[in-house]
Amino acid sequence: MSTSWTRPGARRPLAARVAAPREPVDQARIGRRVVRRRAKGMTAADVAAALEDARFDARQDSRHEHLSDDERSRAELAEWERIDQLLAAEAPDTVYNPDTDDVVQEELAAEAAAAAAREAELREAQRIAARADELQALRELGTLEQTEPRDGDEAARDELTRRAGGYVQADVDAWLAHALAAHLGHYRDPAARETAAGLLTPPVLAHAALLTELARLVPGVDVDQLAFTARLATTEPEAVGALAVLLARVRP
Repeated sequence: MSTSWTRPGARRPLAARVAAPREPVDQARIGRRVVRRRAKGMTAADVAAALEDARFDARQDSRHEHLSDDERSRAELAEWERIDQLLAAEAPDTVYNPDTDDVVQEELAAEAAAAAAREAELREAQRIAARADELQALRELGTLEQTEPRDGDEAARDELTRRAGGYVQADVDAWLAHALAAHLGHYRDPAARETAAGLLTPPVLAHAALLTELARLVPGVDVDQLAFTARLATTEPEAVGALAVLLARVRP
């Protein structure tokens, strides 16, 4: 079956692999960690002495404009003050142990959760990029229309559009609209079709709605005969959506 969805042209290079974003340096966190390493095993008296030294350094730094707003130094002073208060509430012979410090453990748990979330986002971005590469290869081979969509292809469609500098991927949009109307691939699941309503653009959704109603009114109609619907949906998505609603009221 011929198709107007596949656009001929030179093969585009595959997109570069998604790299993990470099995490910005958190000077305050570095300062807190330095203090905790130094304070480990210290008694309340040791911490009090270290706190006085930190306060002295802060007074000295305040005399120099380039040091007066040092984020790390402020964080170190605040951490010495916190540990000093923590040990003041404990028995006199208690030594500081970050492993039993609730604040430290909560911070570590939050950092681990954030790292896991970043890793999951990176894996998802890599999956989307790989699927976009695959769809690009299929469209160049002229076999995109024979491919059933998968969960997440809406994001792959967005990735292809991003790579093209915002250019609308007409063939991919038409493929998704047809699959949505015909309940192909993951669109067999009503929940997936409902989710698609929040992920696909209005022209794609309007195109799918019109295809659905035309296929109902003209059983067995060939996809090629409905190529005009894509052009209509692209130029007048609201009008096409309204037409689909009207056709839904027509009984064959």
